[in-house]
Amino acid sequence: MSSSSLAPRPLTSPPASRHVAVIGAGAAGLAAARELRREGHRVVVFERSAAVGGTWIYNPSAESDALGLDPLREVVHSSLYDSLRTNLPRECMGFLDYPFSSRRSRAGGDPRRFPGHREVLCYLQDFAREFDLYGLVRFRTEVALMERNNDGRWQVNSRRSGVAGGDGDDENEVFDGVIVCNGHYTEPRIADIPGMDGWSGKQMHSHNYRVPEPFLDQVVVIIGNSNSAVDISRDIAKFAKEVHVSDRSLTDDLPRKQPGYDNMWLHSAVASTHKDGMVVFKDGFSIHVDVIIHCTGYKYHFPFLKTKNIVTVDDNRVGPLYKHIFAPFLAPSLAFIGIPWKVVPFPMFELQSKWVAGVLSGRIALPTTEEMLEDVKSWYLEVEAVGWPKRYTHNLSNIQFEYDNWLAEQCGCPSVEDWRKLMYVATKKNKRAHPESYRDEWDDDHLILQAEEDFQNLQNIPHSREADAVGS
Repeated sequence: MSSSSLAPRPLTSPPASRHVAVIGAGAAGLAAARELRREGHRVVVFERSAAVGGTWIYNPSAESDALGLDPLREVVHSSLYDSLRTNLPRECMGFLDYPFSSRRSRAGGDPRRFPGHREVLCYLQDFAREFDLYGLVRFRTEVALMERNNDGRWQVNSRRSGVAGGDGDDENEVFDGVIVCNGHYTEPRIADIPGMDGWSGKQMHSHNYRVPEPFLDQVVVIIGNSNSAVDISRDIAKFAKEVHVSDRSLTDDLPRKQPGYDNMWLHSAVASTHKDGMVVFKDGFSIHVDVIIHCTGYKYHFPFLKTKNIVTVDDNRVGPLYKHIFAPFLAPSLAFIGIPWKVVPFPMFELQSKWVAGVLSGRIALPTTEEMLEDVKSWYLEVEAVGWPKRYTHNLSNIQFEYDNWLAEQCGCPSVEDWRKLMYVATKKNKRAHPESYRDEWDDDHLILQAEEDFQNLQNIPHSREADAVGS
């Protein structure tokens, strides 16, 4: 798959300053806020929680509906479990010009190369503080409705909660542009398995998994073999009687006992579930199960966004979106940051945000609507040609660095560092070979040295809030 497209277009008019709303103050929203202000735009960030960090804010509470299907449930935004460590090395993971180096770890922090989630949150808090972003964020403010006016601007209706004296007042404002950065780890996808409606055991989605102790002496089935499934299965195996991981990509071979575990097996897909609590796998194995945990991913969800079906979500395809960012019929006033998955996220957020900020100011020109739609159509055909289902439209695992470098070219920025790409590949290879120990043992120290050398050079480049000012 390629990410080829039209070459950057020249400046068509003097840069303009826009009034822009950013939805969400997680990593994507913080990156967007910084780049928009650097470009000279006036920015308001709407954040429904009381802090920056988005999905990296750990919440020990789970939702009342363990499957996350009840539309009236009180939504818990974070999907973090207590034991979570990054599956990317911190050098590779950080923003391009704000290193996530162990040398930056706070006193009492987590200097490990693959740190726990609290260290990532500290990094994002430091990023927001370093670039003076807190003053742009309206905390405890949720966007209820966002729709385009007849004049092409955006009406944003929001409500502040948790303030003294009640829930606060609704507020209606108009913006020149809106950037959606609300993440996609809140609305669970559930596996469709025959007999599940009548199955007598407990079900939950990994979104609501926090700690393993409640599964003491239970038989647990994990649906999926993604990063979260791998982590959670190993976490639970310390306490559960048995753990059975179902990976639909496997053939119907016999169950495989997982190396290093006496109580964990890998199976093919689940064939059916039954009222007596039995679960039958396609490999022929069956067992009475106490709990099924769906580690089956998430749905893109934008309940506040009204576009009269110009932008839709169809089987987790958000579209049409040019380069997974701009809606051609609404560009450039509507953009999404952070839609692609199976990527190194923070550098991508940064480059996407730089491009959006430049396009909004008029410094960078987009192709015509027709050209953008043709590019989207071409991408859909590539997805279909490799046999991927529609829901894989935003999976950029095979071209993520080509995509990042295309964005960098549009913005006039350097390409992603070679060491970062090599480090990603080395980590992926090490994880495949040593799934139990890759976070603590590796053989790419030479790449760490290259990264640290680049980080040292960055210290000589000012990036304070004064340097962010337009014309600095």
